Amino acid sequence: MGKLPKSFYEGDTLEVAKGLLGKVLVHRNEGVELKGKIVEVEAYIGAIDKAAHSYNNRRTERTEVMFWSGGYVYVYLIYGMYYCMNVVTGREGEGAAVLLRGLEPVQGIEQMSINRYGKPLETLKRSQIINLTNGPGKLCRAMGITKNNYGEPLTGDRIFIENINLKEEFDIGVSKRINIDYAEEARDFEWRFFIKGNPYVSKG
Repeated sequence: MGKLPKSFYEGDTLEVAKGLLGKVLVHRNEGVELKGKIVEVEAYIGAIDKAAHSYNNRRTERTEVMFWSGGYVYVYLIYGMYYCMNVVTGREGEGAAVLLRGLEPVQGIEQMSINRYGKPLETLKRSQIINLTNGPGKLCRAMGITKNNYGEPLTGDRIFIENINLKEEFDIGVSKRINIDYAEEARDFEWRFFIKGNPYVSKG
């Protein structure tokens, strides 16, 4: 067990995306350590991807961290209310990242319940437990991830990804990405990867 090294994130974005599956995201927040196994991701590569915030070398205050070398956190807000976490990948200047779309709770699920629903775990129905972290906005709320995590190194001690050996075998599913119909030909890129059969994979 140990943190993924920076060199892992600096690799090819599609390979990094697939390699993240089964690894465990850790967020130490307000004295509580929250952990979730990564079960679903989407890759975004600015140079060729009209769905990427960094497409056409679009370097703004929001996207700046996407152009750093791999191994940093890119957080953005959607619909004015939901945060989404991305892992910056590739070499400096590439503008690439991997969106975390689904987690399976591993540790701190009681706190995740408070964060997500404002009520204790024991009061939740089975369907609510599954819905804790099966979407990009949901997992950020449950894990306490906000704009304050923007630009943080994944090699630090507050937010990082563990390379744990669960001795788990799984099949990787591949599909088109979700909710990017505006992205012209890029909407057909099969850059969504997920653990087949895992209940915490989002429903789109």
